[in-house]
Amino acid sequence: MAILKKIQIFVGLCLLAGQLTAQQPASLDWWQQARFGMFIHFGAYAVPARGEWVKNRETLTTEQYQKYIDTFNPVDYNPREWARLAKQAGMKYAVMTAKHHDGYCLFDSKLTDYKVGTYIKGRDLVREFLDAFRAEGLKVGLYYSVIDWQHPDYPHYGDPMHPQRDNEAYKGKKHNWDTYLTYMHGQVQELATQYGKLDVMWFDFSYGEMKGEKWKAKELVDMVRKNQPGILLNNRLLGDGTGKIGDANALGDFETPEQGVPDVPRRDDQGKIVPWETCLTLNNNWGYHATDQDWKSPELVIHTLVNCVSKSGNLLLNVGPDARGNIPPQSVAILHQVGEWMKLNGASIYGCGASDLPKPDWGRFTQQGKKLYAHVLHPNIGHINIKNYQDKVLKAKVLMNGAEAFVENTWWGDHSTNNVFINLKKPTYQHYNLPDPIDTVYEVLLK
Repeated sequence: MAILKKIQIFVGLCLLAGQLTAQQPASLDWWQQARFGMFIHFGAYAVPARGEWVKNRETLTTEQYQKYIDTFNPVDYNPREWARLAKQAGMKYAVMTAKHHDGYCLFDSKLTDYKVGTYIKGRDLVREFLDAFRAEGLKVGLYYSVIDWQHPDYPHYGDPMHPQRDNEAYKGKKHNWDTYLTYMHGQVQELATQYGKLDVMWFDFSYGEMKGEKWKAKELVDMVRKNQPGILLNNRLLGDGTGKIGDANALGDFETPEQGVPDVPRRDDQGKIVPWETCLTLNNNWGYHATDQDWKSPELVIHTLVNCVSKSGNLLLNVGPDARGNIPPQSVAILHQVGEWMKLNGASIYGCGASDLPKPDWGRFTQQGKKLYAHVLHPNIGHINIKNYQDKVLKAKVLMNGAEAFVENTWWGDHSTNNVFINLKKPTYQHYNLPDPIDTVYEVLLK
């Protein structure tokens, strides 16, 4: 009887542990330390090479889209090379599309034949991605679209986002929503249980009435958290990516502004800064687009990363590999240059966040503990001035090379007090050329 009682207690504790795991808030420590990640939009839409929304924009039926599924064969796919590129660029984690809106799966789902393994025997591109990035020491995440333009039970005619939204041939077509939800939840469960430890699950996307409990979102989140303790979830099950984090019903751990950076840090109703991550393309498309040559410069990428971190946010920077599995050479070149800057200045990014100082006209501040980082982003004559900090600063140096930076508290013609004037030359009002024209960073040690 005593043994039976012990077994009952043990089983009860296990069940309780499972319940606690499902409700346990994820730890953001590694994510806020990382600050910089790679987003990868890869799929059969790389074949038409007109972006990942090509099926929607050109109102293609699944039958018309099939020729791209049939010919998608990424013979050059080498995720280990992608991982090394991300690592060299200074990125600490990566998120890849397991299934986008077109419904085509890059993983070996047992719930559909609409997957890469059906057309390229033995291939599971998601597993290959996860193995490669883990091998390089990077954290890993998967993107999963909760909408599906291929599934017969996902609403077609009249749905504002579906390619057949205006196609009269689909008018009156019956859909079993519960059947679709079972399918969608089942696929997420496959990803959460069959691919090892995942660090991030990136859901996309909600719109109109298709949000929250329409997806049975709480049940979905509880299932993922139970199977992946400590996983981080974004907030797009609730809406457009700007839902309130910190709310008990947020169903996610971080906010996801897209293709832009908030003017100020994201805050909850109590004024506390909440975790957020801007996702950004390197040109103007998420998936491969052969004629989109509007590439962001390395300077703009670095400035955007600094902008995010100065507001306690992350940057998830996207690449769109082509149909053969190659990241475009323009993307590679940009990331290499970003990586060169990160090698010398990463301390001003990793683990840093907002300072309590207002934005200066010459750049931005980031801070970690007693180290304040002054990012000089714009041409400046003479010194920079950190106002009201005279009694707080011990010394300063140039982060990229360790060179002494001169600190003064007065300047000719300036009668204000409690200033900290910093320059590479002495006296501090002399004109100088910055050692890094993209972003020269001063590390300022505080008392």
